[in-house]
Amino acid sequence: MPRVAALILAVSAVFPVSVAAQTTTFRAERGPYRVATVVPALQDPWSMAWLPNGDMLVTERPGRLRVVRQGVLQPEPIAGIPRVRYGGQGGLLDVVPHPDFASTRLLYLSYSKPNAEGTQGTTAVIRGRLEGNRLESVEEIFEARAWSTGEGHYGSRLAFDEDGYLFITVSDRQADPLWVPRERHPAQDLTTHHGKVIRLHEDGRVPADNPFVGRGDALPEIWSYGHRSLQGLAFHPETGDLWATEHGPQGGDELNQIVRGGNYGWPVIGYGVNYGGQPIHATRERAGMEQPVQHWTPSIGPSGLAIYQGDRFPEWNGSALVGGLSGVSVARVPLLKVDGTNRVDRLERPPLMLGFGRIRDIRVGPDGYIYIAIDDRQGGNPTPIVRLEPVAGV
Repeated sequence: MPRVAALILAVSAVFPVSVAAQTTTFRAERGPYRVATVVPALQDPWSMAWLPNGDMLVTERPGRLRVVRQGVLQPEPIAGIPRVRYGGQGGLLDVVPHPDFASTRLLYLSYSKPNAEGTQGTTAVIRGRLEGNRLESVEEIFEARAWSTGEGHYGSRLAFDEDGYLFITVSDRQADPLWVPRERHPAQDLTTHHGKVIRLHEDGRVPADNPFVGRGDALPEIWSYGHRSLQGLAFHPETGDLWATEHGPQGGDELNQIVRGGNYGWPVIGYGVNYGGQPIHATRERAGMEQPVQHWTPSIGPSGLAIYQGDRFPEWNGSALVGGLSGVSVARVPLLKVDGTNRVDRLERPPLMLGFGRIRDIRVGPDGYIYIAIDDRQGGNPTPIVRLEPVAGV
């Protein structure tokens, strides 16, 4: 049996089509869908991933990596996770399996790493081999030069491309956009990791063809720069293009195609204003700086990102699904490629799941359904993972 077909059968067995849990039905432009609860109560769920045997992994920001097996949340978290700096927007963040997990058993996790005193934190990435219910041979493969006493804007999403390179997002750590000239902000400074997308080999080595390799004034692992708060990262399953969502300040949230060596302008250009209404940006456009493919004002607080490709919602194929924290909804952004340039078709109105809850992460499961982690702003109340399912014959 082909590997993909076997994985789909395994996941279908774990999460059958009819989920025995509370469901809510919504109507989209192209037909109704329901939201079914998969896992009813987690603390600060941040990311989801699947293993070849159908197990679903979930990170909880306080520092726990959980397993959902045969539809049941296992009581004990996976051991061997490093200590995290939990608070604000920090904690245990993304999880992705190695592209050949069946052979390597390697998991990659990003988290907010504390210093020895616990007074500062930065974004870091570790990998370890999953053996039973424990992560073994854990090693750090990346530590961002972005230490701060603040607890916000860590990033950090992870994604492997089809060639096995690992991409990591590091946000700007809330560095004040007005305390220095805009062009000298850390997100524009190639000697720091603030506001950068990073590209590495699977073991943390720097690829020789990264855009800033060999420059004395730049860190060689940087792939793109000029970002603010990167909260979603996904490769398009057909085109291979890399996409990211990014929080603006007050307005100016962005969906960007990430290109080699690109400067995305923060805080020199943008479409938002500072909290309180004072201007930040010198202008909205500047030569040599990338423009978003889609931007939102007022803000939706974009978080999780998935590019849908599957047979459960074939009318959504090629759409970016963008989770909204402040928008409490999912934006469906149809992506078109015209003469080699990515464009956006008309956004679905109203957005999906409007008012259901703050959307933290979105993933397309191996079964073709759409899985969503719901966020509690205060972090104290348990929240679910739910699944979008089409409703036939309505």
